[in-house]
This record gives sequence, structure tokens and C-alpha cells, in this order.
Amino acid sequence: MFGLPTGTRVWLAAGVTDMRRGMGGLAAQVQTALTENPFSGHIFVFRGKRGDLIKVLWWSGDGMCLLAKRLERGRFVWPQAQSGSVALTAAQLSMLLEGIDWRRPQRTWQPEVAA
Repeated sequence: MFGLPTGTRVWLAAGVTDMRRGMGGLAAQVQTALTENPFSGHIFVFRGKRGDLIKVLWWSGDGMCLLAKRLERGRFVWPQAQSGSVALTAAQLSMLLEGIDWRRPQRTWQPEVAA
């Protein structure tokens, strides 16, 4: 992945998005459904109906970027809400892109004894 500028927020578009949409259609959805500015530099993430495909929309300052990722096995974890948006941290976005459940990350090992 690429480094994000400080202050960049990550928004998940709750519900299902038509994955046939491109940059223009997704930017319009950001403006109308999420009431956000698609040219703000924030990241907007959309998920398709099957749950194995997401699209990430980001204005880099000089152009619109569109990233698509499809999981070969499994589904992306998504909020249950049917509309609106959910804010994520950059770390949660990283987990989402890896197919990890970003809602309840758990450490795999916790030390019990110091010596």
C-alpha cells in the first residue's frame, strides 16, 4: 500500500454498492449518499453484493485514484448498517485490505512471565 498523508480519514460506505461504477459514479455516491467531498483527500471504501470485492476511492491532490481488490477466498468484513458511513483508522483499513476482521482485532500472543 502507499503512505497516507497525516489527517487522512477512512470512510466505509455502509450497505452494498454497484461494483460496475467507476470513479465518477463512486464520487457521485460519496457526495449524495455520504454527504462528503470526494476531493477532500479522504479515502472512501465500497463493497459489492457478494462481499469479495471492494473499491477504494482517493483524491491524491492531482488526480482521482481507484483501487479494486478481490479476495480469492473469503469475504471482506463489513458493518451491518444499510446506509451511511463508518470511520476507520489507517490500521483498520490495512486489516480490511488483508481480509482480517478489523472490528475485533486480537493479539495472538500475550507474554505471561518476564523472566
